[in-house]
Amino acid sequence: MKVKSSTYLQQVKPLLKELLDSLLVKYRYVSILASDSKSMIYSVSKRGTVVSEDSLLSGRGFVAKIYDGNSYGEYSFNAITKELLPEILKKIEDSLIPLKDNLPEGIEVISYDELKDEALSFHEGTEYQESLSDMGSEKVIAQLTALSEEGRNYNSAILDCSAGLRFQEYHKLFLSRGKDMEQDVLWTTGSIMVMVSKGEEIKYYFNGYSNLGGSELLKGMKEGLKETADSALTLLDSTPITPGEYECICTPEVTGMIVHEAFGHGVEMDMFVKKRALAEKYIGEYVASPLITMHDGGTAAKETATYFFDDEGIPAKDTVIIEKGILKRGISDSQSAMYLGTEPTGNGRRQSYERKAYTRMTNTFFEEGQDKVEDMIASIKYGFLLDNPSSGMEDPKNWGIQCMVNVAKEIKDGKLTGRIFSPIVLTGYVPDLLKSITMVSEKKALGGGGFCGKGYKEWVKVSDGGPYIKAKIRLG
Repeated sequence: MKVKSSTYLQQVKPLLKELLDSLLVKYRYVSILASDSKSMIYSVSKRGTVVSEDSLLSGRGFVAKIYDGNSYGEYSFNAITKELLPEILKKIEDSLIPLKDNLPEGIEVISYDELKDEALSFHEGTEYQESLSDMGSEKVIAQLTALSEEGRNYNSAILDCSAGLRFQEYHKLFLSRGKDMEQDVLWTTGSIMVMVSKGEEIKYYFNGYSNLGGSELLKGMKEGLKETADSALTLLDSTPITPGEYECICTPEVTGMIVHEAFGHGVEMDMFVKKRALAEKYIGEYVASPLITMHDGGTAAKETATYFFDDEGIPAKDTVIIEKGILKRGISDSQSAMYLGTEPTGNGRRQSYERKAYTRMTNTFFEEGQDKVEDMIASIKYGFLLDNPSSGMEDPKNWGIQCMVNVAKEIKDGKLTGRIFSPIVLTGYVPDLLKSITMVSEKKALGGGGFCGKGYKEWVKVSDGGPYIKAKIRLG
């Protein structure tokens, strides 16, 4: 079934239209973004049970954007009634545009053109079978408790098994002179983390689950519990790797981390504006193997970062960033696109109605290829199958890569030997890594368990992934 629209947004929509019409009398361009969101976090472990509202992702509010023929200003507020309308109008008119006349010394106003505002009207929603809200907190916790206890009782070496779920159901309404758009979206994520010990040594293994939907993913979590526990126990016999460059096969999860951390941040075009991304100089050039085609977009895949329009009212797209190894273009919010003279790609996203829109990734991934995973493993004389990514670091200015994975499975003479090395650090120069890709599997997978920050803040939901890839990678 489809996610239902927000009763609250439907109630205030006539007032928002009245505010829009009043502002359009004075300003050439006006838009209003309204959002109504609820998010909950559930977790069960040996340490206790948590049920809480996710304050980062929950709330109701509005952003009014105006253009005076030279520059833009935004005003956010969290309540609107018939009685409050005059006060909101006065605050916008008295305080917003005059701000540009009181800027600190050294900061200049940049003139922008008027945003295109083509006529567009639609109301879209995502599908789900059953939401965690429908289940109710008591039933959700009962299922997580069963998972946690089963994990803890699986082996005496297991110290703890944490089972968690999170969902966000959000509704957005965008109004301008030309546009009247609404979207209703529900995503759910889950996690199983198993902690094991041998002597004083402690290891852990984490598996994430996600979907553009509801509690359907609980089935996968139950089916994956044993594999997660076995993987954690295997880590107790792991050893450090000898640093060096190896032929490696990356699982879709590791491919996703490379796509997102190593390359995705470098093609966010607000970094082009600030001259902080090396990718700007390589448009039209080979930056990867001809086997590689890279996508990003709210409509590029059905995962947790799927939406129908961005927070600036630009319809979501499927943007091809790399096509057969050639860097075609970056992704952008509307302000960066106007500055650079390009078309916006529907990547303007806000952490909330209280925050500015930046260029942000959405669903980011490599296309699948034509190779079978068993043939990829068989092609390696000595190398590793890299699995279970844990973290990565962006470096758009220099295209360096530094990512952590939990597991490197040894491959010798085309076969997995059963030896495990952990933990592993991937380092190198991104184009060198991407150009070294020689095989790409015929199936891809995306995961949307994580969030992405801009620097250390401005968190938004993203997904990433791709196929298995074979490449030469420096490990340490």
